Amino acid sequence: MIALALLVGCGAGLGAIAFRWLIQTFTRLLSGHADYSAVGHAAHPGLPWLGPWFVVLAPVVGGLLYGPLVQRFAREARGHGVPEVMYAVAHRGGRIAPQVAVVKALASALCMGSGGSVGREGPIVQIGSALGSTVGGVLRMPEDRRRLLVACGAAGGIAATFNAPLAGVFFAMELILRDFAVESFGAVVLSSVTASVIGRAVLGDEAFLTLPAFHVAHPAQYLLFALLGVVAGAVGVAFTWVLYLIEDACDWAWRGPEWLRPAVGGLLLGGLLMALPQMYGVGYPVLENAIEGRYAVGLLLVLLVGKVVATSLTIGIGGSGGVFAPSLFLGAMAGTAFGATAHQLLPGTAGAVGAYGLVGMGAAFAGSARAPITAVIVLFELTGEYSIILPMMLAIVLATLTSRLLSRDTIYTLKLRRRGIDLDGARLGSPLAGASVCDVMEEPPAPLPGALPLEDAADVIARSGHGVLPVTGRDGAYLGVVTARAVAEALTEPDPALDAQATPRVVADLAERPPAVKAGAPLSGALHSLVTTDGTGLPVLDAATGEPVGWLTHQTVLSVLHAGPPGNR
Repeated sequence: MIALALLVGCGAGLGAIAFRWLIQTFTRLLSGHADYSAVGHAAHPGLPWLGPWFVVLAPVVGGLLYGPLVQRFAREARGHGVPEVMYAVAHRGGRIAPQVAVVKALASALCMGSGGSVGREGPIVQIGSALGSTVGGVLRMPEDRRRLLVACGAAGGIAATFNAPLAGVFFAMELILRDFAVESFGAVVLSSVTASVIGRAVLGDEAFLTLPAFHVAHPAQYLLFALLGVVAGAVGVAFTWVLYLIEDACDWAWRGPEWLRPAVGGLLLGGLLMALPQMYGVGYPVLENAIEGRYAVGLLLVLLVGKVVATSLTIGIGGSGGVFAPSLFLGAMAGTAFGATAHQLLPGTAGAVGAYGLVGMGAAFAGSARAPITAVIVLFELTGEYSIILPMMLAIVLATLTSRLLSRDTIYTLKLRRRGIDLDGARLGSPLAGASVCDVMEEPPAPLPGALPLEDAADVIARSGHGVLPVTGRDGAYLGVVTARAVAEALTEPDPALDAQATPRVVADLAERPPAVKAGAPLSGALHSLVTTDGTGLPVLDAATGEPVGWLTHQTVLSVLHAGPPGNR
């Protein structure tokens, strides 16, 4: 897994570089500028006779290019991408079609380059995850390892794209795997670091946003930051509601072929961009200007509403891109407007206006995605300022709590629930919940003596009906297990070193210690050991003596699934 994590990290880093290049190329080609959101109503240098009106046609041209591409080769590349990865990890064993990486990169770059008001994180997560899944599929890895490689790809993509290796790790653990197991953490960290090193070597060692340093000058500001957390959390939830409301409206209104939907809907998006060119693409320059205090409160609120509509419309018409960056944008607008208002009301206490915009970014993301650890880490890596960490944590926690009070789902899980998929319900309502290993284990099979020759052991295993049997030493102590596969390989492919010594092979030579499964352990926790170990069963050991007291097989687990939860048995 170490080697594979490094490999996936390298691939994700290179994929992030290529994706960034595609976005820049299509943006310059379709808008004539490096970032059109920063230049107002400027004309396209190559189409001066159109003046600023070219922006109405840019989304139409982009839609004509990526609409058929997505419809023909990878329909899962439509939308913001992260829910599809979460579903693949939770329900499909980490299986993601290999072509998704290429189609998602092209479609998202075309969408953003032609004015789509979406972010980079969703596409790069799906691109990196597809790479990890493909590596696991080619090597025929077990499902748990393949899921881990998917998370490695997601972490590497985030780390390289945003120059935020810690954020990549916690995004993958908190949102993709939804687990913080130690064995998973190490592989994800390796992939994230590798991708980040490659990204920094090509893209530079600078954060994707340049923000001024802030600090808390007055203790009373913590009350204002707490209130901001509640407000920004509500903004994040409202963004989620509007996003799917507009998507439903687009589904209801459109009756034509799906490949044409982005182009026709692009006319609406182009009209919005004509009114608010700041909505073109990701809009990081606009976000930075807001935090630096260059906009009045009225304009900040207009930009907030405009971003909600623009992003929702981009996704609703079939565009491809993420919602992470739009969440940060909304938080910056809401937070800065909040800070400016507080500064007018409490000029000697409120402090720097930009600090509220910075904290609002993390709080709005936490409100929409409900990933507080990722939100804190992302904002910390953006600024490198530890002095802002306390108000940031306070606001993000309150934003998360506000989100839980207002909505059952996040911006990611709601998309799955609308398809009838409940990630949390599947875990909480599992028939395995509450069952322990001792409830379902069967009697252990008769052990093989460690001194038994392999030829005799082959006959015993063949008659036993088990693909694996326990092995005991001369004193009857448990040595481990031997699998039918190991015996067959030893008999058909002898060891030259042992043949030279004329030493007969015995069962003890092949005995291996599988992961320890204790009788009192939860059955759900023993599944990982069962599915990742060769053979058809595992010995269940006594917690005190370490000797086998039972046997756990796939059939025993299936019997629990068939019988239902413990209360029904």
